[in-house]
Amino acid sequence: MKVIIAPDKFKGTLSAEGVARAIEAGIKKVAPSTQTVLVPMADGGEGTVDAMLAAAGGTRHEVVATGPLGESVRAEFGILPDGMAVIEMAQASGFALVPPDKRDPTVTTTYGTGELVEAALDFAARRFLIGIGGSATCDAGIGAAQALGIKIYKEDGLEVGFGGAELIKIAGIDKSTVDPRVRGAEFLVASDVDNPLYGPLGAAHVFAPQKGASADQVNLLDQGLINFARVIEKDLGVDVSNIPGGGAAGGLGAGLVAFLGAAIKPGTDLIIEAVGLRDKMKGADLVITGEGQMDAQSIYGKAPVGVARLAKKNSVKAVAIAGRLGRGYEKIFNVGVEQIFSLTEIAGSADEAMINPSTYIEEAASRIAKEFLLD
Repeated sequence: MKVIIAPDKFKGTLSAEGVARAIEAGIKKVAPSTQTVLVPMADGGEGTVDAMLAAAGGTRHEVVATGPLGESVRAEFGILPDGMAVIEMAQASGFALVPPDKRDPTVTTTYGTGELVEAALDFAARRFLIGIGGSATCDAGIGAAQALGIKIYKEDGLEVGFGGAELIKIAGIDKSTVDPRVRGAEFLVASDVDNPLYGPLGAAHVFAPQKGASADQVNLLDQGLINFARVIEKDLGVDVSNIPGGGAAGGLGAGLVAFLGAAIKPGTDLIIEAVGLRDKMKGADLVITGEGQMDAQSIYGKAPVGVARLAKKNSVKAVAIAGRLGRGYEKIFNVGVEQIFSLTEIAGSADEAMINPSTYIEEAASRIAKEFLLD
């Protein structure tokens, strides 16, 4: 029997690779002769670098970058064997880097994300995969642009500062000063949302409240994003107002399109292609996927659902392991998942499942093996 093991991370407990190895251990306890193929997954958020390096190999590099609040943080990126750089904006500009009492997207910046691009350029990278999930920001990528040398001016001729509150002040953009190594480079952006830049479904109204914005700040940010799009079209000749995914990561999606000529793609689809999951799934008898929590939102771009849909297209059974099940998780059965094994149920409580995730993932995998792999 051939089993594909393609989970996402269990956020806050195990990396996708750690989950995959625990699943493999549980299967081997019951069905030791099973051929297991480990394909750790991600959707463009945290874990993207880990998933890509686990699948393709390559090197991991750490730099000191500017964090969301202007502080110094340690951030990693990967260089694959083919020279592609893999970057997570969350490493330098992520929500998890900001203490709860300091979350404020009017002041947080993506400057560190631009520094990661600069660092990868120093390694001669000319192709980039940038995952933009898990952001703390709503600055439309102006911080990242400044780190790459782009000048963004106010009416008085001075450059804007950090944070989403600066968007409303933008009067002009000079891209001629960008790091020349950017020209000719290829940028792919992995996003797990398709929201536009501004408006009722845009970056400010949908996501800024989750990042600490008040109602007044949401309106300020939305007006700033509208102004940003206007100046971008005026000075760079690019219309970013209705790009699907332009509102991802507080407008970083739109910013990367405007400043770097990037293409935004669904994160899970990009990772599936990048790790070669389609080919690896050929001849498989079972696919096991999973993530920390499965609920109604999982069907919107999350990695396990992308894996399950691909399995269904290839007529391969797919089952999932979840740390916990949230409201509306049943929708996942409509996309190709036949059964979900909950660690909370197996462990008896969510707390116990969180404390010893590997133990209960192994147990869930052993149960899957008994049900699906033994005659």
